[in-house]
Amino acid sequence: MKVFPVILSGGVGSRLWPTSRALYPKQLLPLVSERAMLQETADRVTDSSVFAAPMIISNEEHRFIIAAQMQELGMASLVHVLEPMGRNTAPAAAVAAEIALTHDKDAVLLILPADHHIGDQAAFRSAIDEGTKLAADGRLVTFGVIPTGPETGYGYIKEGAVLEGGRGRDVARFVEKPSAETAQDYLNEGGYYWNAGIFMFRADQILAEMAEHCADIRTHAAEAVKSGAKDYDFFRLDEAAFGQCPSDSIDYAVMEHTKSAAVIPVDMDWSDIGSWSALWEIGQKDKAGNVLAGDVLQLDAENSYIRAENNLIAAVGVKDLVIVETGDVMMISPRDRVQDVKLLVKDIASAGRSEHHAHTKVYRPWGFYEGLDQGETHQVKHLMVKPGASLSLQMHHKRSEHWVVVSGEAEVTVGDKVQTLRANESVYIPVETKHRLRNLTSEPLSIIEVQTGAYFGEDDIVRFDDVYGRVAEEN
Repeated sequence: MKVFPVILSGGVGSRLWPTSRALYPKQLLPLVSERAMLQETADRVTDSSVFAAPMIISNEEHRFIIAAQMQELGMASLVHVLEPMGRNTAPAAAVAAEIALTHDKDAVLLILPADHHIGDQAAFRSAIDEGTKLAADGRLVTFGVIPTGPETGYGYIKEGAVLEGGRGRDVARFVEKPSAETAQDYLNEGGYYWNAGIFMFRADQILAEMAEHCADIRTHAAEAVKSGAKDYDFFRLDEAAFGQCPSDSIDYAVMEHTKSAAVIPVDMDWSDIGSWSALWEIGQKDKAGNVLAGDVLQLDAENSYIRAENNLIAAVGVKDLVIVETGDVMMISPRDRVQDVKLLVKDIASAGRSEHHAHTKVYRPWGFYEGLDQGETHQVKHLMVKPGASLSLQMHHKRSEHWVVVSGEAEVTVGDKVQTLRANESVYIPVETKHRLRNLTSEPLSIIEVQTGAYFGEDDIVRFDDVYGRVAEEN
């Protein structure tokens, strides 16, 4: 029997803004270690004697970033499923079950959020081994983290009777996020665990439970898979069918109704990294209780989280603060108010600003571009094209462009002419002229792009050919 890991990479992580943004959310960022959180999640399930290759479920915008991160790990996914819209975890689990059953009629699913920190890998594996046995027996298994304090940001699971032959328990009930007083009562009483949002169950069992408790999700998810289609290295769910799925979590749709729920208590140094204060809590602190990341100088700072990503942060006498700098944004908050960062993000979106959506550096399958300057009639970008990569053959109606090679060697197509440019050489691309940029070498290619015109939106791109199968997307 194989365990099929299902890595759910949805959400935007707005509480970790400004580092986490819609186009580059927290699960794709190296917040805890040098690797992205999604990579850390995938690395937990590499034992091929137990696990099948992971299934990844994400939205379309993040697909190339995720593919590149998996390639960095040297891991291939079983399938990378693209959701046309977010529908929470229950429809995603139904889709995963349908796909897993095409590979193994006895498949056991392990549902893993991509953005969780687990410090004790041995404890995690031990719990998974026990969960596999319970799932094989028809149980729908969840994992209850032994609480270390009266946390109000998590839901709780109340244990029932101890199951024979292990540490599993029946689930007495699921509890919503409590008040501080209620959370303390749970700790005093005992038998309550944080709901980690990690699940194990047989694929056929979860579909049978859904047929009973949320038949509409079961039906429309099955149709979304049946009518879906392979696209490059991805599998696209049918948009019309998937859109009919109600948005609901596994907890609400199934776990709170089934008679087969089981919980395995586990102490695995877990956090869902739901706020900047969570990163402070698990981070390596100096003698004054500070967690410092990047180019930071501090004098008499205490119990603060300070993260510099592009520029120097110099802090004097600050206490109990979170300070995060990303080049285009500086965010400052008391540590006990960081949960409200998501409200600030809503205000930024409502104001018509772009800082909630994307960084100045935007990643693409061919590399990245970074905004350097913009005025009414010009825009300047830095482009980095990966070795062997190519931009699409494209045209713009409303702007012309100059490309200046900073380093590397570029093959440039402008109209019917193809030429090679090296450092300090440049080319002009008139408006409404087909053009393409390629890096055919084994070294990165660095380009400064100067755009001139009246409009610089990414929707002013007409594609004629693209090796990544993109249609009407950003450059």
